[in-house]
Amino acid sequence: MAKALDYYQFDRSLLIAVSALLIIGLIMVGSASISIADGKFEQPLYYFMRQLVFAIAGLGLAALILTVRLDVWRQLAPILLMIGVGLLILVLIPGIGREVNGSRRWLPLGPVNIQVAEMIKLFSIIYIADYLHRHHDQLHNSFFKVFGPLVLLGVAALLLLMQPDMGSVVVILSTVLAMLFLGGSRLDVFAALMTVFAGLFAMLVWLAPYRLQRLQTFMDPWQDPFGSGFQLTQALIAFGRGDWFGVGLGSSMQKLFYLPEAHTDFLYSILAEELGLFGAVVVLVLFAVFIWRALVIGRAAELAGQVFGAQIAYGIGIWIGLQACVNMGVNMGVLPTKGLTLPLMSYGGSSLLLSCVAIALLCRVDLETRFPEQASVRVKR
Repeated sequence: MAKALDYYQFDRSLLIAVSALLIIGLIMVGSASISIADGKFEQPLYYFMRQLVFAIAGLGLAALILTVRLDVWRQLAPILLMIGVGLLILVLIPGIGREVNGSRRWLPLGPVNIQVAEMIKLFSIIYIADYLHRHHDQLHNSFFKVFGPLVLLGVAALLLLMQPDMGSVVVILSTVLAMLFLGGSRLDVFAALMTVFAGLFAMLVWLAPYRLQRLQTFMDPWQDPFGSGFQLTQALIAFGRGDWFGVGLGSSMQKLFYLPEAHTDFLYSILAEELGLFGAVVVLVLFAVFIWRALVIGRAAELAGQVFGAQIAYGIGIWIGLQACVNMGVNMGVLPTKGLTLPLMSYGGSSLLLSCVAIALLCRVDLETRFPEQASVRVKR
């Protein structure tokens, strides 16, 4: 009888990078939110304690996910995406979905709010990975075969745009495109999809004045530093104050009601202010290590003939890496402002829980690739 596997047999570089990001994120959420939490709830550690609870829950959920074979996820792939689409419809129903700052993106569930967009990101990866697994040999020969899975994803994208949440749509479609490319789709098909998506993006920006304004603002935020460019100018001030080694943990000035959403979308700016260029680069390197290990795991699974596992690994690495790059790019002023969290670090229960689930799936791919004879064995806690 095969023995159970221990955690130390997983990819150590991946686990070290993820653990470091999670710990740094918890510390920075506590530091960035202390003034906001004290002002709103008279509890300085309100957001930190909630994030800590989400982190513990996420680790527990990840341990459970590790025991589920990839075949189970492959069989559930279409159902999961349809459930996600159903939840997106519920979000848009008045009285059910919760609206915050003009966007209806959350489903209230007792004391917590579920952001369905985070679920759709993972469900889309699982769905595309299953499609590529089933049609792997046909993608090279058919021009239209690759368009099949995009129909249901198009419905999900339309529902996300109605929230509105264009940032999540960009992340999902970019991840799917990368997976299709790595999965062996024809170059002419890939080029056609790139052209269509670029055209749709340009049209959406042109039709929505506030999106066009964001594109214009990030190019020169100092033109209106107290209006449309306020968030970006405050973020850039935070980076400037941080210098090489920062002003010290807990000593940020920008988090004192100057920078809105300091503990969520602009956490990286506060980190750069308090820990300096050194801290900002450390986080950047940790995400680079994560992406590298995810792609290595995916390549190993592909060489082992496990198409589904390989695409899961590729998709998760691209998704989390891309979202991290977009968030940090927004904070540094090189990308337009988007409401995307920094994975594993920004405050937000849905994002943290789904990130933990995704990493557990990535570890499961690694397990079933390196230990195929024990792929159905439960991991020893």
